[in-house]
Amino acid sequence: MGRAPWRQSNTRRASFGSSSPQFALKGKKVDKGVTNVRNTKSRHWRRWLRPQHRCLVPLTAFSEPSRNAEGRYEPVWFALDETRPIAFFAGIFVPGWTSVRKMKEGEVTADLYGFLATEPNAEVANVHPTAMPVTLTTTVEREAWLAASRGDAQRLQRPLADSSLISLPS
Repeated sequence: MGRAPWRQSNTRRASFGSSSPQFALKGKKVDKGVTNVRNTKSRHWRRWLRPQHRCLVPLTAFSEPSRNAEGRYEPVWFALDETRPIAFFAGIFVPGWTSVRKMKEGEVTADLYGFLATEPNAEVANVHPTAMPVTLTTTVEREAWLAASRGDAQRLQRPLADSSLISLPS
């Protein structure tokens, strides 16, 4: 049996928040990064959608921001089921990006990553009506994300089926 692609021996530590497009940085001194990549037709993102820049980000649960009755931030956690089986976000890896991430640090060069995002399924839309991460649950999906042509990989930019996630108790 072959080695799972997410267990490569050349794994690297990366910071969350991919490189921001130039238009998003106009008038700003700091690039805090982009966590959710949605517009895959953008010139900025097209270069990072080649197989050598795709990665898998393992998860057993993820959260979306919500507000409680007092108006305070309270995350709502989602998983595939109560046992929290492993799944993977379709990730985008940007190696050696130079920018100012924090003003006090100044310019740094870092490996970065973000997630491919899409419209939400029914469960996530109740909390976050704008987007959810592209979540890969099968070996076929993971292999396609890592190696397929850009067009085939972009077909994975779709939400999980409705009723495929549960909201975890807080």
